[in-house]
Amino acid sequence: MAKQNEAVNSVRRAKHGGVLTVIFAVISFLWISPILIVFLNSFKRKAYIFRNPFGISAHSLSDGWDKFTAGISKAMCGLLNYTNAIDKTEFFSVFGNSLFITVGSVALIILCCSMCAWYIVRVHTKGTKLIYMLCLFSMIVPFQMVMFTLSKFANMLRLSNPLGIIVVYLGFGAGLAVFMFTGFVKGISLEIEEAAMIDGCSPLQTFFLIVFPILKPTTVTVAILEAMWVWNDYLLPSLVLNINKYKTIPIAVQYLKQSHGQVDWGAMMAVLVLAIVPIIIFYVICQKYIIEGVLAGAVKG
Repeated sequence: MAKQNEAVNSVRRAKHGGVLTVIFAVISFLWISPILIVFLNSFKRKAYIFRNPFGISAHSLSDGWDKFTAGISKAMCGLLNYTNAIDKTEFFSVFGNSLFITVGSVALIILCCSMCAWYIVRVHTKGTKLIYMLCLFSMIVPFQMVMFTLSKFANMLRLSNPLGIIVVYLGFGAGLAVFMFTGFVKGISLEIEEAAMIDGCSPLQTFFLIVFPILKPTTVTVAILEAMWVWNDYLLPSLVLNINKYKTIPIAVQYLKQSHGQVDWGAMMAVLVLAIVPIIIFYVICQKYIIEGVLAGAVKG
């Protein structure tokens, strides 16, 4: 009897699993469909983008082979969208600015916030509690409340350049990073650090040789979250940077909009694809650490 009940339960679980698989497959397709549409339209001319935004060409197979091949040739001509996008946006220069700002910001956030979280956890004073509360409070305050003041002070302090905006990103990204690192550090055994100090390690050596390698899951998670934010951010660079000299990819995309509301949609779709590909590659490489890092930072302690 027990074996029959177990068999029935396994069949039910298999059916439920199959239904859930179908549901999540549909949700996943809906989630990535905008990216697929952008990719398809990046190979089309403007007229075909509006005529058939969801197809690979302006014609279908039912129209005949000649029309279909003509549509494919026109779609291949859409490769010119990429060259136009690169020329109009000065893509390689813009890409370099975005890459420098993203890598610099993420590296500085990881370095400073991991050390800050370690100090907060290991040093129990009113000052460390205040620092932690201020970091949490920074996650609550809407950016719109401080953006005009920030723009003024960034101009006064001469932060309107790629190096300056990295410091600004450190301030805005510290809240989430300190919160996640703090949760993970609370789960690290203090005896490991004490053993390192007994062996003659200084506090900095203890952190970089013992603690920081243990923080790898949370470090990768913070890197992914912060990189996606900085790479795709439009508002902060537009307020802080001198956009006449330094443009990031989101700002360059906006510049494809010409006077009188005219937009080169083919070039815009192409530059969006070029902007999406690097961050997707980075995410795919590191995504296996996300769940591990989020759970470690949110549950421990």
